[in-house]
Amino acid sequence: MAYVVTDACIKCKYTDCVDVCPVDCFREGPNFLAIDPDECIDCTLCVPECPVEAIYAEDDVPAGQEVFVALNAELSRTWPAITQKKAPLPDHAQWAAVKEKLPHLER
Repeated sequence: MAYVVTDACIKCKYTDCVDVCPVDCFREGPNFLAIDPDECIDCTLCVPECPVEAIYAEDDVPAGQEVFVALNAELSRTWPAITQKKAPLPDHAQWAAVKEKLPHLER
């Protein structure tokens, strides 16, 4: 069972999770991070690091966000790996509490 980045990450892209990942399973897009399910070892280290609580175990993804399981798998096939923490997006603070951000996802 892999971990999944969900809606809360969109337009924020905090990368605190990247620094603690022992297998470099995070992939970086323009305004979102994805987890490669084939690389994730289910260590849980990334979960408490996310300031917007965007990371869940695949079986625990909140209702209505199940699409992110397939989306992480899809995007991780084409997006490059990210292995070091970066600054969040410039307007992250205004987006951190916004819900239902999927229409804002940039591929």
